[in-house]
Amino acid sequence: MNPILILDYAGIAVFAATGALAASRKQLDIIGFLFFAAFTGVGGGTVRDLILDVPVFWVVNHDYLMICLVTAVLVYFTAHLFESRFKLLLWLDAIGLGAYCVFGAWKALEATGSPVIAVVMGVITASFGGILRDQLAGEPCILLRPEIYITAALAGAATYTGLHLAGLPVMAAAIPAALVAFAIRGGAMKFGWSIPGYKSRPGRPSDEIL
Repeated sequence: MNPILILDYAGIAVFAATGALAASRKQLDIIGFLFFAAFTGVGGGTVRDLILDVPVFWVVNHDYLMICLVTAVLVYFTAHLFESRFKLLLWLDAIGLGAYCVFGAWKALEATGSPVIAVVMGVITASFGGILRDQLAGEPCILLRPEIYITAALAGAATYTGLHLAGLPVMAAAIPAALVAFAIRGGAMKFGWSIPGYKSRPGRPSDEIL
């Protein structure tokens, strides 16, 4: 097995777990857990593959769906053991973001050879599953939280792309890149790192416009 696929499987499993944890917060039944886990686990990768016009990964290999379903069942029977499921969801999401932004960048480089597309696909792969999960669960969207999120995925994907173009082997580039993304997202959650938001200015008086 290609070692980079380890990041793919890890990203799938961790994002599936965050979906199942979201289902636990809503006190859904086992079918709800299965649906949330699968939808979250494969969501970002599905969007990536559709954009790249390559076969959708979980259609080609149904093992990905099995990972989501097994993860959902495990979370269904263990979610009650965690005192703060939302905090756990955020940390698992950070791990998944680190793994998946790198894998998305790798797959896009393999498909297109374009560094720009690689970085964009890394961000999409890492973020869309969480966005879909939050929308389905009626939770505040992860993108609207003040801490850094997309920037962490962007940094991880860009780090992998840069190291790969510099000639490093795939895993030698992938591991530090995933750690960069996780460290930025984890630091943002722990220390409240954020990028200053836009501050609107008062509009000009109508007589000045005329």
